[in-house]
Amino acid sequence: MYIPRHIEPVVERLARRKPVVVLTGARQVGKSTMLRTICPSVRYITLNNPLVRESSKTNPSLFFQMYEPPVIVDEIQKAAELFEYIKDTVDESNAKGQFFLTGSQSIKLMQNISESLAGRAGIIRLAGLSMREINGRVDRAPYQPDVHPGHADISTESKLDLESFLEIIHRGFFPELYETPGDLHDWLDFYSSYFQSYLEKDIRDMLNIHDESAFIRFVTATAALTGQMLNLSHLAGMCGKDQKTVRTWLSVLESCGIIYLLQPYYNNINKRLIKTPKLIFLDTGLACWLLGWNTPEQLFKGAMWGHIFESYVISEIIKSYYNDGIVRPPLFYYRDKDKNGIDLLIKNGDTLYPVEIKASSDPTRAMVSSFRCLDGIAGMQVGAGSVICLASQRLPLTDKVWILPAHLI
Repeated sequence: MYIPRHIEPVVERLARRKPVVVLTGARQVGKSTMLRTICPSVRYITLNNPLVRESSKTNPSLFFQMYEPPVIVDEIQKAAELFEYIKDTVDESNAKGQFFLTGSQSIKLMQNISESLAGRAGIIRLAGLSMREINGRVDRAPYQPDVHPGHADISTESKLDLESFLEIIHRGFFPELYETPGDLHDWLDFYSSYFQSYLEKDIRDMLNIHDESAFIRFVTATAALTGQMLNLSHLAGMCGKDQKTVRTWLSVLESCGIIYLLQPYYNNINKRLIKTPKLIFLDTGLACWLLGWNTPEQLFKGAMWGHIFESYVISEIIKSYYNDGIVRPPLFYYRDKDKNGIDLLIKNGDTLYPVEIKASSDPTRAMVSSFRCLDGIAGMQVGAGSVICLASQRLPLTDKVWILPAHLI
């Protein structure tokens, strides 16, 4: 069963404006499936096929004679030789929407685009399914706290079903997991296969990693640090590698859509702000599998639940921006050397919107006391805030802060 994606209008919009549309994101988040669904008349070619890939690399000019645009080319980064021919083709024609390119290795892909297709390509990023998409919601605007719920009728909002909510967070957000009903064995099979075929093979081969056990320890340790400030020395110690190696491995996981490094908010005036990013593992199901939380109950009762919950909330907000075509969401966190912290800041122009994330059903005003730290930031004003938590319904906490159930992000 295909679940409609909120990013579809962005793809269609860019195809009307640009000759090349580039769709990046982790493997198996649904890039090619979505393109083939919304562009049924466009021919599809995948470079995962070794024969097709070899043909494209050895004779790229003949390749595009065989597969004339418009065409979808999946995993384009596997044949860098094609980019110059794509450039020549689009330069000879004013037609829009000629090439739809997908790739799961963003570093190689973006390097080739910047060298050959600068100004010719519209770039978007797709993550896994969002909770909005899973629940069939049509609202697709990027999340931003608002004192007034706007058009939403609070009385008709669905109440939090904690059991179902936990099941989805534990299952994760890869589309294949929602195609047909499955059980724990299917869940285990999916993530075992995913890890072996993508993380172990694709990423390891891309990095030319010879110490497989160290890399597995590294990925597992990364999942264990989700929702926490990045500590390179600690991470290096957990996998037995130096910090330079760990930094390189992190950059690849980030470019491949496995993790997100949430940057701290700071300005040049305030020198007391912490400048270390926070590590977010983007798919909670994959993190649970890596950490051995094999059931929703184990997750909810485990020591990592608070960090997994925070990672879920932040990843959902990231998706809301990606799905609106914003590849660099204006998202930060706040922490100073006096240990004042705000889990998430959303910057919109000269306004900062604070968000606190609590795995609790009964938030208190004390939980948002750190919001006052934003008042002294020169040139910025503080907008409405929210506490995203396990409350059953949306309610006001203060005159500028709303309680928001996590399933309504």
